[in-house]
Amino acid sequence: MYLYDKNRITYFAETDRRNKRIPFGIKAEDRTRHMYIIGKTGMGKSTCIENMVVQDIKNGEGFAFIDPHGKSAALLLDYIPEDRVKDVVYFAPFDTDNPISFNVMEDVGPDKRHLVANGLMSAFKKIWGPETFSARMEYILMNALLALLEYPDSTLLGVSRMLTDKAYRKKIVDNVKDPSVRAYWVDEFAKYSENYAKEAVPGIQNKLGQFTSNPLIRNIIGQPKSSFDLRKMMDERKILIVNLSKGQLGEGNAALLGGMIITKIYLAAMSRADLTEGELKKLPNFYMYVDEFQNFANESFADILSEARKYKLALTVAHQYIKQMDEKVADAVFGNVGTQIMFRVGAPDAEVLEKEYAPVFTAEDMVSLGLTQIYLKLMIDGVASHPFSAVTIGPIAPPVKSLREEVFAASRTTYGHPREKIEREIAEWFAGASEAQAPERTPSAPRTDRQPRSGAHAERPRQKFTSQNLSGQAFRSEKVEKPFARAFKDLPKQESKEDIFKPKLAFQTVELSALAQPQSGNRSGAFAPTRGKRPSAGNLVGLKAALADIVEAENKPAPTPIVPVPVQNLAQNTQPIPAVQPKIVPEEKKAEAPARPLEQKKEIQKEIPQEEKREEPNIIKEVPEDVLTAILRGDD
Repeated sequence: MYLYDKNRITYFAETDRRNKRIPFGIKAEDRTRHMYIIGKTGMGKSTCIENMVVQDIKNGEGFAFIDPHGKSAALLLDYIPEDRVKDVVYFAPFDTDNPISFNVMEDVGPDKRHLVANGLMSAFKKIWGPETFSARMEYILMNALLALLEYPDSTLLGVSRMLTDKAYRKKIVDNVKDPSVRAYWVDEFAKYSENYAKEAVPGIQNKLGQFTSNPLIRNIIGQPKSSFDLRKMMDERKILIVNLSKGQLGEGNAALLGGMIITKIYLAAMSRADLTEGELKKLPNFYMYVDEFQNFANESFADILSEARKYKLALTVAHQYIKQMDEKVADAVFGNVGTQIMFRVGAPDAEVLEKEYAPVFTAEDMVSLGLTQIYLKLMIDGVASHPFSAVTIGPIAPPVKSLREEVFAASRTTYGHPREKIEREIAEWFAGASEAQAPERTPSAPRTDRQPRSGAHAERPRQKFTSQNLSGQAFRSEKVEKPFARAFKDLPKQESKEDIFKPKLAFQTVELSALAQPQSGNRSGAFAPTRGKRPSAGNLVGLKAALADIVEAENKPAPTPIVPVPVQNLAQNTQPIPAVQPKIVPEEKKAEAPARPLEQKKEIQKEIPQEEKREEPNIIKEVPEDVLTAILRGDD
């Protein structure tokens, strides 16, 4: 039978004064005032902690060991004796086949909900930095956590769903008893404008989604019931070994899980407050070891250091240098820790620690310590000793027979769950979220309160969705025509769209492109009318304007107007149309000024014989409309 002995000594070092090596350690009662270990990497910190843990295993003590590297966690399994194989919970999150569930939001009493919410917020800020959380984001997330903590079987997966699923949010809020939290969701969040909420909610979803989207983490924190009861483990002296290898989990995932486990252990210790003083004295200590604790040391960690001793929770923390801690945590460490152990440190830390160890040791002494050499201030019967030097003991030899595989198998069988079962339950939970968020739509009457739009933004009729559309056919619309449909509707079938747009002309109207086609052999680029429909008066006006622009663009002089000839006399008039006589310019005027490019062009034209200079008259402007109409119609 286990009997708590407050004077039981846990050995970790030997004296080195006057060449006398005398082992010494710390009493169980003094360990409740916590131990702080600091030193550069490779100096012996991990070995010192491992030796203390091995003694706790042999002495039947209960403890939690949180290792961010994984090496020490695996090593300690070799020291588990046969009678304690079933006492061990080996929590390795990277064991994806049989993950252990851990829900930090499970069964939290009304007086502890703010502690859990604050602990989670501190963990989030530790991971992403406090500057990434605006006041609005923190306010929304805090109220979401507090509301979910009141609802049975809630997990961290519910935070994102609560912010986006109105039906789920209503179910949660209807269960909230806290008047402040309820007032927020009913009176404030419900009245947020869409833009106001969109500025904060996606940021929260983005941060939490980094964890909930990872199946490794989701299968652990997404289960409503935890695999182990920490309060029961503390009272029954069980062993919790947490392997948070950052190489296999990632730094952020390891920090989140470690922060949640530390918060949950602290809450389990505080739940001992319901015991009387006499009952509390009969309970054993529970020791928590945290190597590289700066990865998990958030603002709530300072509260643990100051309050844990009352509930017989003893902390032993280790890290490399002071600046790894926040200022608030550093103040709590040096203000509440009873035993300090210092390996070799750097010059900046030596300047700070010199105040703690003066006048016995100086900063120069601290930076000159050898391997396994330490300076320490030891708590003895509640009183801190003067600083003295020592040497840590070497690694304790493991037993001849290792039961590592048996311990791992027993823990996996007892506390793990099949991955397929967990993923199926989480998928069903998400499916419920999707159904609540996207209910079946029912047909509704068309809206009549809108004003019809016109112009470029005119609303087009909706396209019909048919079974042919699903098979890959193009969508068709009865009312909407394709661009330029009217322009090509009346063209002869043998003409292609590319032929219509060969001349690079800017059309004023769609009707012009519908009436015209290129006429080969016409130097002016004019268009010959197409046979077919009778053109309208508007077509003629547009055609005249376009042809006039072409003539002006080529800088050709306008031909001399001719007298219109009646239609009935066209057949009888066999005389050729008189040519325009060029105006003769005297030679002396030519020499007055150098000819410009355009004038040079005119001079070349004057030297051409009259037969070659004949130009066709601009009949478009002078021929009457009825004659032009007949020509366009193709009448002989």
